[in-house]
Amino acid sequence: MAETTQVPERWQIPFFTVWIGQAFSLFGSNLVQFALVWWLADSTGSATVLATATLAAMLPQIVIGPVAGSLVDRWNRRVVMMAADGLVALTTVGLVALFAMGEAAVWQVYVAMFIRSLGGAFHFPAMQASTSLMVPKDQLARVAGLNQTLQGAMNIVAPPVGALLLEAMRMEAVLAVDILTAVPAIGALFFVAIPQPVRAASEDGETEKPGVWQDLVAGLRYVRAWPALMVVLGMATVINFVFNPAASLTPLLIKNHFNGGAVELSWIESAMGIGVVLGGLTLSAWGGFKRKIYTSMLGLVGMGVGATVIGLTPGSLLALAVAMMFLLGFMNPITNGPLFALLQSTVAPEMQGRVFTLVIASAAAMSPLGLAVAGPVADAIGVQGWFLIAGVVCSLMGLSGFFIPALAHMEDGVVDAVAVDADLAQAVAMDAVLEKDRLSHALAVPVAESSLD
Repeated sequence: MAETTQVPERWQIPFFTVWIGQAFSLFGSNLVQFALVWWLADSTGSATVLATATLAAMLPQIVIGPVAGSLVDRWNRRVVMMAADGLVALTTVGLVALFAMGEAAVWQVYVAMFIRSLGGAFHFPAMQASTSLMVPKDQLARVAGLNQTLQGAMNIVAPPVGALLLEAMRMEAVLAVDILTAVPAIGALFFVAIPQPVRAASEDGETEKPGVWQDLVAGLRYVRAWPALMVVLGMATVINFVFNPAASLTPLLIKNHFNGGAVELSWIESAMGIGVVLGGLTLSAWGGFKRKIYTSMLGLVGMGVGATVIGLTPGSLLALAVAMMFLLGFMNPITNGPLFALLQSTVAPEMQGRVFTLVIASAAAMSPLGLAVAGPVADAIGVQGWFLIAGVVCSLMGLSGFFIPALAHMEDGVVDAVAVDADLAQAVAMDAVLEKDRLSHALAVPVAESSLD
């Protein structure tokens, strides 16, 4: 069995030093994301282009993510985060140069989005896995709520700031903000020691160092030890197939259906950000139903209703679409709940990089296919038509969840661990049984993951 790293008594200073630095980086990343997406929508007017851009940004998370998680569990996590932040900043430097010379092309933006996402594929599991070793277990849920509130706040602030900067400055100047915000993120990591997990020891007392492939297999076996999670991930793949493209095509919905611009797009995105913040605060105060899965299903139905109404809203009623986007944001934390806090508190520290990336990759596996289908379909029937499809499917999935026994009773008893081979037993590090509430909120689909989520 692997040893655990003792969290220092005064954990707040090192953790929040890193957290504040990453918050600056998150703001810069959201700002650049808004600017690039609007540039693509405004310069091409194509749903297929936006779908392709989203696909380019998601592929590293899905394809490279599981391997990245295995490497994160083997490498120094502070170095991984610094390298990832540096890679993203250097990519933005390249974009600044291209736009300054007037040579920026759509395919170059695709490449930049791919590389930025590649950095995130390493940074996200490194930050999540480090958090569980820097924060006491009884504080992880609060930190997760703080992260979610920060993400919502960034969604409120970044779009209008981005729209304002796009009106007042050239594109390359807007992108340069991301480079400036990377400085405190990397700088903070220079001065804070990030704990490393202690790997399991073999019978002869030596620390085991299996290969990357063995690490990945161990992670897969670890995830398969949770049968209820497999059912939930099956639902999540269907939801991602229809729902992620809807979010990716929102700029065209504003431009083509509501005849709006960057300012109107910022209203939509800020409304969702406000909803996320208020939804997270509401869940913190309320606590949800006794059966946590019912809370998630209610949130999923609410998200479906919001998307359905957006799909039916006429072009003259932008205010109604803004209100429904607020509803989508409000229901998002109620659907997702404390998923990552549960993972951080129950998954063995030396397994967390792999588990986080495997969960993300599994939940998002159908998104590329959804994007490939949604682009041409939205070009043919309009983006609002795809929103309608996503809303109806999302609502039906949420309603059906109340009547699926495996979901309704997933919290009734202890989840039995799947037997593992002797040579992987130490790597899996399954301490007897999995806790009763493991992954009761596993319907969470981390679509636009930030480095702090």
